[in-house]
Amino acid sequence: MQMTQTMSATRRWTMLVCSLVAAMTTTCATAGVAYVIPVLHRDHGMSLTDAATLAAVPTIGLTLTIIAWGAALDRFGERRVLLVSLTVTLAGTVAAFVVAQTGGGFTALVIPLLIGGLGAGAANGASGRIVVGWFPADQRGTAMGVRQMAQPLGIGVCALTMPALADQWGLAAALTVPVAVTVIGLIAVAAAVVDPPAPSAGASVPTGNPYRGSSFLQRVHAVSVLLVIPQSMLWTFVPAWLIVGHGWSAFGAGALVTATQVTGAFGRIAAGRLSDVLGSRMRPVRYIAIAAGASTALLALTDWIGSPLAAAVMVIASISTVADNGLAFTAIAEFAGPSWSGRGLGVQNTAQYVTTAAATPLFGGVIEAAGYPAAFAVAAVAPLVAIGLVPRDAVRGREEPVSVEKA
Repeated sequence: MQMTQTMSATRRWTMLVCSLVAAMTTTCATAGVAYVIPVLHRDHGMSLTDAATLAAVPTIGLTLTIIAWGAALDRFGERRVLLVSLTVTLAGTVAAFVVAQTGGGFTALVIPLLIGGLGAGAANGASGRIVVGWFPADQRGTAMGVRQMAQPLGIGVCALTMPALADQWGLAAALTVPVAVTVIGLIAVAAAVVDPPAPSAGASVPTGNPYRGSSFLQRVHAVSVLLVIPQSMLWTFVPAWLIVGHGWSAFGAGALVTATQVTGAFGRIAAGRLSDVLGSRMRPVRYIAIAAGASTALLALTDWIGSPLAAAVMVIASISTVADNGLAFTAIAEFAGPSWSGRGLGVQNTAQYVTTAAATPLFGGVIEAAGYPAAFAVAAVAPLVAIGLVPRDAVRGREEPVSVEKA
């Protein structure tokens, strides 16, 4: 199927980069608090479990609305929904900064962090729809890999800046980072994002519920939930593991995490390109699940025996655990088709964020009770279970997007 509108390759990739920046706002708004857990624990009198619970609050907010944002995307399109959602996120992040500046504690921070999370649910689904709507099938894996750089790059920005800012100038200074990223994301959307065109008249595009008659989406969601467990655990607790457990400076820990996340971002592009070459989204996911389970288990072992190689193994585990996201997003959007992709991606994000929100305080409790090696070992089980659940590739709504200019 062909659609009627043509867009140059330069503009298409420019819009993809702007969508990436918009998606970074979700990461910074929901994951940023994790990078001030040491300061909350040390300077604000919070237990590790309480600090981890506060870090999960934005994810809870996101989870409450992400499917509703997906339905809005299916009905109203990407640009308008992104502008509204990022404005809500900005309001929440600014309010959190103000509360921190005035000395507010756990209770006072909950509401603004929740608001920031409530607004953050549209960007991932919208940017995924933009990739599938504007890129041909043989480029989507690569393009989605670029788009999925938003998550590790957002983590990298937070890891490099927020611990050091919090350590030197306090919590409020650290919370300026998600504010700044959200402002940049709003500007990028306003400047460049264009809704993909609707299917041309008479085109054969599936419009029914893609969850009926096939277990493909359900299995992709289940695999993604299992793979996000070690991913979120490492993102949340590695800074504290390095700073508190191994005596690293805040800057040194942030620099290592940032380098790891940037490398992981390029790993997502490589995984996407591999899926384009193989013509398969799911086979690379199976390879990634094997690598994630093995490397996280090895991290548990090296940390337990006190090996100096533990930090290097952490880098490998972190890179492995982030490589699958773009493949799952592409497969879901292609299979669901334009009438359901917003909701399908919303379900995907909801399942992952519910898991993250539930697992974060649980892992905090495991660390307090049994230490980091035990937590790493528990996290390693999930991707090993996921290996057997990865489905075969399926085709339902894999339509061709706009007519593509090669240059």
